[in-house]
Amino acid sequence: MEIAEIKQQLSIVAVLQHYNIKTNKNGQCPCPFHEDKTPSLKIYPETNTYHCFGCGKTGDTIQFIQDKQGLTKHQAIIKAKGLIDVIGHTIAPAKPSQPQTSTVYGKAFKKLQQSLHRSKKAITYLQDRNIYDLELEVGYKPQGSTTEIKGMNNCIVFPLKNDKGEIVSLYGRSIASTGNNKHYYTAARQGLYPQYPTTATKNLILTESVIDATTLLEYTDYEVLALYGVNGLTSEHTESVSQLPSLKELIFFLDGDTAGRNATDKYANQLHELLPNITISRVDTPDDEDVNSLVQSHEPEILNHLIEERKVLFSLTDQVAPAGNNEIKLNTENPDYLTLIDGVLKITVLGGINLITADKLKVTLRIERTDPSTGSGLANPLYHIRQSNLDLYNDEQLEKFIRKVAERLELGTREVQHTLYTLIGELEHYRIQQMQVNAPEVVSKRELTPERKQKAIIFLKSPNLLQRTNDLIGKSGVIGEENNRLLMYLVFTSRLREQPLHIISLGASGTGKTYLQEKISQLIPEQHKLEITALSENALYYFDRTELKNKLVLIEDLDGAQDDKILYAIRELMSKKSISKTIPIKDAKGNLKTITLKVEGPITLAGTTTKEKIYEDNANRSLLIYLDNSKDHKMAIMNYQQSLSAGLVNKQEEQSSTEFLKDVQSMLEPVKVRNPYATKLNIPDTVFKPLRTNTHYLSFIETVTFYCQWQRQKKQDPNTGTYFIETTLEDIAAANGLLKEVLLAKSDELTKACRNFLEVLKVHLKKEEKQSFYSNEVRKTMRINPKTLSRYLYDLQRYNFLRIIGGTKSRGYEYELLHEQEYETLQNTIENALDKAFKAIQTSKSTTSVPQ
Repeated sequence: MEIAEIKQQLSIVAVLQHYNIKTNKNGQCPCPFHEDKTPSLKIYPETNTYHCFGCGKTGDTIQFIQDKQGLTKHQAIIKAKGLIDVIGHTIAPAKPSQPQTSTVYGKAFKKLQQSLHRSKKAITYLQDRNIYDLELEVGYKPQGSTTEIKGMNNCIVFPLKNDKGEIVSLYGRSIASTGNNKHYYTAARQGLYPQYPTTATKNLILTESVIDATTLLEYTDYEVLALYGVNGLTSEHTESVSQLPSLKELIFFLDGDTAGRNATDKYANQLHELLPNITISRVDTPDDEDVNSLVQSHEPEILNHLIEERKVLFSLTDQVAPAGNNEIKLNTENPDYLTLIDGVLKITVLGGINLITADKLKVTLRIERTDPSTGSGLANPLYHIRQSNLDLYNDEQLEKFIRKVAERLELGTREVQHTLYTLIGELEHYRIQQMQVNAPEVVSKRELTPERKQKAIIFLKSPNLLQRTNDLIGKSGVIGEENNRLLMYLVFTSRLREQPLHIISLGASGTGKTYLQEKISQLIPEQHKLEITALSENALYYFDRTELKNKLVLIEDLDGAQDDKILYAIRELMSKKSISKTIPIKDAKGNLKTITLKVEGPITLAGTTTKEKIYEDNANRSLLIYLDNSKDHKMAIMNYQQSLSAGLVNKQEEQSSTEFLKDVQSMLEPVKVRNPYATKLNIPDTVFKPLRTNTHYLSFIETVTFYCQWQRQKKQDPNTGTYFIETTLEDIAAANGLLKEVLLAKSDELTKACRNFLEVLKVHLKKEEKQSFYSNEVRKTMRINPKTLSRYLYDLQRYNFLRIIGGTKSRGYEYELLHEQEYETLQNTIENALDKAFKAIQTSKSTTSVPQ
């Protein structure tokens, strides 16, 4: 026979009769578990349970037998089965029906509700107390009303309900200006306001009055139960609360006076004895205030604020440590096989726990009894149980699991509940420890001594600053790439500005893209950069709001971020300087609500890729640099590698140069830049997407000025009071020199790889004194992959750089080169456009400098 069947067939009344225990007319009797002069044990035949208001014992028929005879759970179950065999199964007596007052009060209250909406006086009273709401159940009994309800004239009336939701009494709050008594109840008061708490109630607020409960119903989402004054905690209150299976916390929100605080202390202790396994807390109501007065003198949000700041009087953690055994610990020797032994229970957490997210505690458990008294041994499947994917933070799942374990292992629910709460506490402690061990190291702010600061400032004030900086970059271990390395360093510097730049390094695999980005990023202070190897779809949205602000974000390989959603988030951070995402979450009460995750920029983005055309939208927002793939550059790198292997490289000098350039970066301060020559600067007409390119061009010039800030005089705008520095002609000249290759690439129809192939092809044909060639001939000479060659030849035909003049598909086509000088012409166009604008500015400046 299953435990559930035993409880159904054996009534609590029959058990009491077996032990010759008689109850009075209120269903109470002296408690057999402690010395009891007055009846304190309450019997609930409807639920086959009992509760003692003196010693706090509570339970069902099996628990009563176990407590009465001092048996184990298993022995009590056997005893209960025997009682059923002896006395036969019994049926709990039907609950006495409510008197017909529920019908009377229900009809009368409907009339009082209609009266309320016809009375300006009543409506004004409720509005003055900020609780007038058509959805609230409230009525009004005017003077001379002919309803069946006696008394309560000039009262706002509220219904009190039984456990079926029927109105069985009324409470009236007088709004008359005279008279001392303001509170009225119908005869033989019964029922609760606003109703009996539902079985799903987890957090319940107890208030001092019906008006206070109404106020909380109006302005919060909490379940509420009204007491009837500071002495108004009735047996009906305690009985209803003790029957809530999901209840986790009782919250006292009584008045901020001596009587309210004394009542809180008294009832908190009383309910703690009744319900030792729930948390009991209190809201610290301000002096001489109550719930309703707070919404009259403050914004209603104060209620939620005070509730959130409540103080715990009794918590579940006060109960979890069993007497005489404070050494229960989780065995964590094997992180995939965590074990805990508590009493007769052994729990194994299979597969460990998630150490990343703290809002869930999903586990796979194996629970088994270890005591030999079961007589069946651990091999019996009834004495162990497995459960996968159980969220220990999900109250509903946990309660069901507790009941399941108790029935399967023939244990009390309290015993199982205690062990599982002990497990939760141990797992939380273990997870916090592991998260602290695995937490990323917090990068501290770079602090400089006065001597290092002065040295960095002297450097920033020195002549030929850009050239000296480039030389130091070389000394830090960057081989070659003189133009690209300084350009990248300045782009990384722009992270400190309101309009930062972005950069993408392009080139074939093995050309040193990642190496260059990594080496230049080492010159930036650690707290100013974030290095990312791979990105998930939503990763960027979960940074702290300002965690990326003015940071250099380094993505090692953009090929690993091909997801459109990832690229979109990156583009938004680049262009709009912020991203946001609205997601649904559950609050503490399990209700769904939405929150918006927002991450602010600006950022400087740096990435590398071999796929030039794939990231076109992101590339349009960036400066593109192509790595030197020449034979001379490769030889220089190999010579460095050989010197490094032979111990001939001065690593101390490299490290010293790296740290010094970090110091230099630390001395740059946010300052606005104005370019007085901006209106006279023009990018070449040949550049594709000129609007964005023009913005990059002007911004890069400003970045050069920003880096040279210690050599510029600060000026103040007389209208706004803003301080700024101005761009000089030297800044423009330096920027032009660094950007020529970038602008040339943005003007070229061909990719850099295809362009390099074409230029090498031109040299080869000129050397061989040929005007045409076959593909096989070129492939053997250049040692190029056939598929790569086919792609280049296709692109060159498409853009009209080549044409087929002979041959066949089977033996190969013959190609003729067109426009041999087009690249030189394009280069000259770029240089002439930049030089022309620069010379015009020089001439204009010389002319305006001549005294009139």
